[in-house]
Amino acid sequence: MDMTKRIKVADLTEFDAAPYLDSENAIAAYLTDILSANDPALLAAALGDIAQARGMSEIAKASGITREALYKALHPDAQPHFDTVNRVCAALGVKLVAQAVHS
Repeated sequence: MDMTKRIKVADLTEFDAAPYLDSENAIAAYLTDILSANDPALLAAALGDIAQARGMSEIAKASGITREALYKALHPDAQPHFDTVNRVCAALGVKLVAQAVHS
């Protein structure tokens, strides 16, 4: 068996976090990690992944945002307003919290 065979990145399957986002605790941990990257587009994409895992229609209804607007706000490279992020988080059963940087 040749252990030096190289794998092309293009041949790898894309990671899907959805199966692991099965509880509010898992969602909160995932979002905490995402927030540490300080990237609004990454946060939007992560919220979109979570909303799709939970059911976009259900999250749209619970957040009071139309399904179409939710898809637009939570696609990769989007920069959603804080109100949108907050409403989606509430619909997902999580909230954003502040933490001291140096403790």
